[in-house]
Amino acid sequence: MKNFTFHNPTKLIFGKGQISKLSSLIPKDKKVMITFGGGSVKKNGVYEQVVAALKEHNYIEFWGIEPNPTVETLRKAITLGKENNIDFILAVGGGSVLDGTKLIASAIPYSGDAWEIVLKGKADNCIPFASVMTLPATGSEMNNGGVISRSETKEKYAFNARYPEFSILDPETTYSLPPNQVANGLADIYVHVMEQYLTTPGQSRVMDRWAEGILLTVLEIAPKIKENQHDYDTMADFMLSATMALNDFIRMGVTQDWATHMIGHELTAFTGIAHGASLAIVLPGTMYVMREQKKGKILQYGERIFNITEGTEDEKIILAIKKTEDFFKSIGLATTFSEAKIDISVIDKIVNRFKEVNVVLGESRNITAEVVREILGER
Repeated sequence: MKNFTFHNPTKLIFGKGQISKLSSLIPKDKKVMITFGGGSVKKNGVYEQVVAALKEHNYIEFWGIEPNPTVETLRKAITLGKENNIDFILAVGGGSVLDGTKLIASAIPYSGDAWEIVLKGKADNCIPFASVMTLPATGSEMNNGGVISRSETKEKYAFNARYPEFSILDPETTYSLPPNQVANGLADIYVHVMEQYLTTPGQSRVMDRWAEGILLTVLEIAPKIKENQHDYDTMADFMLSATMALNDFIRMGVTQDWATHMIGHELTAFTGIAHGASLAIVLPGTMYVMREQKKGKILQYGERIFNITEGTEDEKIILAIKKTEDFFKSIGLATTFSEAKIDISVIDKIVNRFKEVNVVLGESRNITAEVVREILGER
């Protein structure tokens, strides 16, 4: 296990009825901006709960942060925040709203353009923010990362800000989520774990078992959610799995990959495909092309997650990849370009962009642009 320093300052407030605690969690002397997405929170009762909790606070609202939040939209919120001397932001919605809020909070005290922060990869200063999370997926509610798109150039990059002051997670807010958002959320959770797990064996028994526990949980609850999206305990597991998958807990002292995410970001930037859906396409290809390097961990994954114990090593590896694809398909996601009806010409665009900046990805920094071409090709 490698040396590491662990610190996660976000206060997690979990369970039904917890949105009412907003009244005491945000100081009343703060000038608050509440950020929202497209309006689903007005249909599921979340907006009403937030407004009731903040009736004694001074706040303004900003609506319209889209999935895969764009800097073009966020610039409008930043201008509004500066004009109103906002010093606290509350994100209400899914991970995209919170990712966008992280950039807004970073850019309000910044004198330049917000996209400069994204390109730099890190915010130097940031006003406090928090979240009421309604869509389990990104884990943004308990980490310091965000991913922002730029529509005019078809770019999508990650950056680091500060951690949320607190995040409220009420599983009841997930009851009305559309099936495609649930599927994308499950895929995002699964691949977050795989990026931190599927590298080299023998680094940490604790991290391995913790990661495997989340993977097994996702596999178990996925069909249950399909049967009944109003079961509180199932949706609680869904919500907490998303948080635990990317809040730094399962990455302590181990190597990480993240190639699937970096390739997936480009696929989304060029095609507009949902983030989780992009990962379902890229992960099986990454596993297949990198199967020799990842052999030990794929074999461990196959045995512990899918009980694959018979056959040659190659047969076990191929079956583990197939089982992974089967899971994505079982929740309604495509695993190839043809299934997703994406023109393969986008592969050249992604490869050329990676070539332009000499990108190398993966835990061993050996996934070059041409390897990315193999990963995205039909198997």
